Amino acid sequence: MQKYYAVRHGKKTGIYRTWAECKAQVDGFTGARYKSFTTKEEAEAFMKGHDSYKAKSPKKNVNIEDFEVVVYTDGGSRNHGNVKGGHVRNDDKAAWAYHISVDGETYEGTDGELGATNNRMEIMALIESIKRLNALSLNNRKIIFVLDSQYVLNAINKGWLNGWKKRGFKKADGSAPINVELWRELDKLLPTISDKTFEWTKGHANNVGNNRVDSLLNQTMDNM
Repeated sequence: MQKYYAVRHGKKTGIYRTWAECKAQVDGFTGARYKSFTTKEEAEAFMKGHDSYKAKSPKKNVNIEDFEVVVYTDGGSRNHGNVKGGHVRNDDKAAWAYHISVDGETYEGTDGELGATNNRMEIMALIESIKRLNALSLNNRKIIFVLDSQYVLNAINKGWLNGWKKRGFKKADGSAPINVELWRELDKLLPTISDKTFEWTKGHANNVGNNRVDSLLNQTMDNM
């Protein structure tokens, strides 16, 4: 995984791509302030003195029962992209799934794709769930989305998506974010949900809804 080493206080401040470069700026420097990140956006926020990259504590008093509609989404892949030096192959299986619970009824959806990354499937799951909510005319209800993907949640909750949009769907360095076509689609869909909350849950733990969507997408990959 590529890392970004941000040196806020050191011999020469800046964002470096290797630990060796970072180490050269902080070794022997009294009061050095530096940290590594997995995204450039987080590193840039750190350089500006913002520590908002830190994981926030769960919102207090957030109760699933306070919402009219509960949506779980998940994406997964069986690829080699999660290991150092690995890449997704054209025949690797990937899938997404969503589970919607409202008024004692459940609505589910899942589908698969070959050669797709886990992150692509995570965005797809959210996109497809919102499309289904609109089709069911549930988009004006009080809705909570529960995901285990920090990748998707950070883009929404930390304003990365809005930042990309303001720059013409470009990152600060001028390059397009990965899965840009999906981010564009999600950006158009999000405003269709009038009252929405996004919450993180630990994946593969004891959350029944999260385990359900994980099971659905794995069934899809089994059948591919």
